[in-house]
Amino acid sequence: MIQKALFIFIIANIVFANIDLSTDLAYQLVLEKINKKSVPVSFLNDVFESPLIDKHMEIPERFAKPYEKQSWEQYKKLFIKESRIVAGVKFYSENKDLILKVSKKYGVDPFIILSIAGIESNYGKHYKGFTVFNSLYTQIHEMPKRAKWASKELASYLEYCYKDNVDPQSIEGSYAGAFGFGQFIPSSFNRYSVDFDNDGVRRPHDWPDVLGSIANYLIKNGYNSGSTNYKKKGDIWKSVYAYNHSENYVMAVLGLTEKIRERSSYLHSNVENRLNYVIENFDPLDNSSVSDLQKVLNANGYDLEIDGRLGRSTLDALRDAQLKRN
Repeated sequence: MIQKALFIFIIANIVFANIDLSTDLAYQLVLEKINKKSVPVSFLNDVFESPLIDKHMEIPERFAKPYEKQSWEQYKKLFIKESRIVAGVKFYSENKDLILKVSKKYGVDPFIILSIAGIESNYGKHYKGFTVFNSLYTQIHEMPKRAKWASKELASYLEYCYKDNVDPQSIEGSYAGAFGFGQFIPSSFNRYSVDFDNDGVRRPHDWPDVLGSIANYLIKNGYNSGSTNYKKKGDIWKSVYAYNHSENYVMAVLGLTEKIRERSSYLHSNVENRLNYVIENFDPLDNSSVSDLQKVLNANGYDLEIDGRLGRSTLDALRDAQLKRN
């Protein structure tokens, strides 16, 4: 068994040691487009001689049936659904301070930022499937109409990998070559991503950088800071359309935005003032008033079941909150 493995290893090394890069279309196109002052050719040679390079024939098939070509009713069911709304509210409640900090810096609706993260990667749960390198490599070789675009993106990706010392085969993304929780294509990542937490590196899988990068992208693509114009063809619409050139996509982002905003209405940036208001206007005989109280108490650190009933747990939390107010 060991001898067989050794034989395969030796054969693989011989094969890849004799790769003729002059016949590799992807290599030749990237060589033309990459900034050779920033990226040495020796780095490119090593990358394109990797035994991990592969072409995935399901990628052209995926391009033939994109989500965006579905009818609005079909598309809507994929992204404005209960599970996505619940996940968005949960993500907002757990990351509210960060989201509002990003929103304040850029003047972008926090729920627009939140919804884009939800649609692009379901809040970090679905963001990969193919290595970025192999996705773009496949497009160059198997999809002639996309070869020019894909080679430009592959050059951008390798510039990023070389600059940040990233293994080009280590990052997975979508079949189209987008990566990270914000699903940026490489050229957009290089151009719009930000180091929001100021740790010296732009990280595609760290939420401060991801959310900051989404907001920065929108601002740099037409979103007027502080805008409330959600009308079709308005500045917010156009900036979201720039993120993904699909009207279905824009409608899904705006629709999900309002659903999450509505569900999160009790989670305000100034939750203490909200708690004061609710307590002062509290009606113990009104189930909706009790539910509102339970929600805002939870927003202030308590853990109550939202059932509209003024039980012992709710009363204890209310007394505790009142003591803290006094």
